[in-house]
This record gives sequence, structure tokens and C-alpha cells, in this order.
Amino acid sequence: MTDWKSVGIGALVNVVLTMILAIILFPLFFLGPVIGGLLTTYLSSERLTQRTPTSDAADGALSGVIGGLIMGAIFILGFSVLSTIIGLIFTQIGAVLGTITIITGLFLTLISILIGGVFGAMGGIIGYSMREKEYVQVKVN
Repeated sequence: MTDWKSVGIGALVNVVLTMILAIILFPLFFLGPVIGGLLTTYLSSERLTQRTPTSDAADGALSGVIGGLIMGAIFILGFSVLSTIIGLIFTQIGAVLGTITIITGLFLTLISILIGGVFGAMGGIIGYSMREKEYVQVKVN
């Protein structure tokens, strides 16, 4: 069962870290989905006995995909504002830029969904192993 609160937190962390790292130091942008997937599985309220690496990888991938959709929406909105401003200044170029904006925005959305899903799943598996190592079961005779 998916803990949607932790998936939402992981997706938001994914978006924020990916945007910041893409602007500041581009080669490290993939750490956003990894840390988002890790937080998704680490903060999950389900008990460890009910979790498997597959379900945690799926939860991490889900947070990565949702984060990719949010980033894609931000890219499309940003590009559309820029093309609208240029379209107001130059009428003929505005129609072409609108089409280019949609194509570029959809392409970047697809790429960010794929990258977010794969690296989010990797973060989910890392989060599972972190929770597994800190979980100690004491048996009393």
C-alpha cells in the first residue's frame, strides 16, 4: 500500500533539488530524484515487515514520475510566458515560438519523467536498505 503523504513529500523534494542542482551544478541534477525516492521510502509509515524492495522501488519511482510531471509543467509555463512576451513584440515569430514551446515542453516533460522514475526507483531501494539496517527485532524467550 502506498503512503501518499510520503510520496508527495518525496516528489516535492525531487522537484526542488533537481531545479536547484540543475541551475547551480548541472551534472548533479540526478541527485534530486534519488533523494526524493529515498525520502519517500524512508518516511513511509508502513512497517518494515510489510515492505519489499520492489514495493519501495515502485514508491520511489512514483515520486520521481510525479516530480517529473511537476517539473514539466513548470518548464511549459516558463517557456509559454517567454514566447508570449516575444509574440507581443514580434507577431510573426510568436506563432512559431508557441509551437516550438509546446514541442520542447513536452520533450522535457517526457525526459524528466523517465529520469525521475529511474532514479527515484534507485532511491527507493536505497531507502529500503537504510530502513532495513536500522530495524532491529528483539525476541524475548
